[in-house]
Amino acid sequence: MKIWVDADACPGEVKHLLFRAARRCQIQVTLVANMSLHTPASQYIDSVVVSAGTDVADEHIAQNMRAGDIVVTADIPLAGLIVEAGGVAIDPRGVLYTEHNIGSRLQTRNLTDQLRAAGIESGGPRPFGDRDKQAFANQLDKLLVKRHQA
Repeated sequence: MKIWVDADACPGEVKHLLFRAARRCQIQVTLVANMSLHTPASQYIDSVVVSAGTDVADEHIAQNMRAGDIVVTADIPLAGLIVEAGGVAIDPRGVLYTEHNIGSRLQTRNLTDQLRAAGIESGGPRPFGDRDKQAFANQLDKLLVKRHQA
């Protein structure tokens, strides 16, 4: 199993949690972004720089992940692809995307996009905070314990 990170918009606190988990659990973590990212020196942590453009990082992750891999992303269409391919998708706020909830999340996202296109402001997501960081840490720990027990 490997952890992929849609790193362009991933909060720094989440990346640091992933770096610690990589070393502690000896699991590969790969950050994918369209710019160079600083990562700590570790055989378990690396990054991939993709060309700039819409969804280029998402496409790289979707094409290279394998069933059972964990993907950290706030991008709901990417999460849908990951779930469909047998991967595990988790939002940086700790939301686990599943076959049971991804459809409704995609519908909500599409509705929000339509409202924005019509000029209606939705206000965007709330700022990332300590509760989000804790929710992500808890969800990640559950996934890693599950991996260890398998």
